[in-house]
Amino acid sequence: MEETARHPLVLARLALGMTMEEFVSGIRDAAARRGLRSGTDEARVRKWQRGVRPSEESQIYIAEALGWPADIVRADDWPNWIPLTADGVIPFGPHSSVYALREALRTAMERRTFMTIPGTALAALAADWAAGPATALARARDGKPVDEDFVALLETTGQRLGGLATEERQHAPALLDACLSTVTDLLTHGHCTPAVGLRLHTLAASLAQTVAWHRFDQGRHTHASQYWIAGLHNARAAKDHDMGAGLLGDLAYQAAWRHDHTTAVHILNHALTRANNPAARCLLQLRLARALAAQGDRSERRTVLRALAAAEQHLSDAGTDRPAWCAWVSEADLAVDSGQALLDLGDTGRAHQLITEGEHLLPTARDKTRGVFLAYRAASYLDLKEPEAAAAAASQSLLLARRIGAPRCISLIDGLLPRFQPYSRTQGVSEFLQLAVV
Repeated sequence: MEETARHPLVLARLALGMTMEEFVSGIRDAAARRGLRSGTDEARVRKWQRGVRPSEESQIYIAEALGWPADIVRADDWPNWIPLTADGVIPFGPHSSVYALREALRTAMERRTFMTIPGTALAALAADWAAGPATALARARDGKPVDEDFVALLETTGQRLGGLATEERQHAPALLDACLSTVTDLLTHGHCTPAVGLRLHTLAASLAQTVAWHRFDQGRHTHASQYWIAGLHNARAAKDHDMGAGLLGDLAYQAAWRHDHTTAVHILNHALTRANNPAARCLLQLRLARALAAQGDRSERRTVLRALAAAEQHLSDAGTDRPAWCAWVSEADLAVDSGQALLDLGDTGRAHQLITEGEHLLPTARDKTRGVFLAYRAASYLDLKEPEAAAAAASQSLLLARRIGAPRCISLIDGLLPRFQPYSRTQGVSEFLQLAVV
């Protein structure tokens, strides 16, 4: 009965608040729209839930009955193509860490993105995370024992793939996906000791975060969200509060990138309730300051400055014992993010100074971040009405982004192009505009 209750068909139907009777009726209606008749009844649905595979035609009817387009169906991958939620957010529960991973992997296989996860759902998930675990983590009782040496191999592989420089990492997505899929299979079907299970959940969270940033850099936002959510579930299963806070911080960063600063602020406030490591808190406070400043409410100036001051204090308190996902946070990030927040508050002179200082402090190993910082510097020069300097910084950012394969940097520069148009005849700007269209 437990496996039946956990079947994706059951989960998807319940997520939509759909009764069995309504579901069966929806299948029959899908057939009727094609001038056909379906003999599906509740008994047949229960057989599907117990492992009987529906025909491809029936799977198409199932998709439409659940409100999804027919082209979501991959008949040879039943039932893994079935979405498990109505809004893309898996709620926390004893099996949710595996469900969330499966949902992320399923979403990544879709040829197109037809669902955007609402900010309200993300904020609610953050609030649920902040409230603490409500249920015990389920453990697989069947399956082959998971070998610790194999787990160690996966951990080493994940660490090396995640630590690649951007220029090399652009060639690694398939390897990362395969590694995460393997970890998911072990969590789903393997029998592990509590200690090994903890390591697998920790590894799943780390891999999901790395894959999410790949998807985000490529502009595949729904896919990125699903991986960050999957990472959050597994960080929670591993009882790693700092990692969970960091994954919420990533979701907040994405919300701010998409100009949903209200959602970003809500998520970050929840994340800060359970983050302990000073480097983690520094990063979260910087993102909170950026999100608050970007809301455009000058009355929040004091709140922004308090967040920046807290970030500075946390960075000074941070030693070498840092989580891997925020080990890179440095004076360079503090300077640039502070400058960007001040830029949104209208303090362009000080903002430009900080952004320039931060870019110079950045080590050569972080070229993708350098590209982003250069784009920020170009924006600050435009605010100062210095188009020649802005064009020089934007050109550097664009050339760097193209060399290392950093689409997000290119997107930032593309967003600045309309601001360069009034200066199209200015020395350096025309050359930059020509470079941008190549």
